[in-house]
Amino acid sequence: MSDENIQLEERYKNFLATICETQKVYGLESNDGFATSDSNDYTDENGEPVEILCFWSKKALAEKSANNDWADFTAVEIPLNEFIENWCVGMSNDALLIGTDFDENLSGLEIEPLELVLEIIQELKDLQKELVFQNFENLEDIENQIMEILKDSEE
Repeated sequence: MSDENIQLEERYKNFLATICETQKVYGLESNDGFATSDSNDYTDENGEPVEILCFWSKKALAEKSANNDWADFTAVEIPLNEFIENWCVGMSNDALLIGTDFDENLSGLEIEPLELVLEIIQELKDLQKELVFQNFENLEDIENQIMEILKDSEE
């Protein structure tokens, strides 16, 4: 694994640990919506880069990325339960990826939303933390439903 990949993995692990501890995620928002980027790693069936919505574990990291094309964006806090339930599930349905803790060079780990949710759930279980959801009973319920979705998509 290259040094850059190791660095991205470490930033991703820190992202996971931080959002599960604080139960907050940050996005950049403007009048036009949330900050997006094109994937460096994934393309759609037409060979076009997949669109990424970017999220950060700390407000300061999000604000640091609010430059160039994102200069008119403001960091906004999203509760972790809302991020999982509303953002990740919706992004999966829209075939979008999540960019985690992107730096000012728009570099960060890119991940499928449902894969991220499963990793968040595991981290929360390890921390013995629970979240309250609107449409799911608990972490186990959302985990089971995601596993079903992923299983069905493989068939």
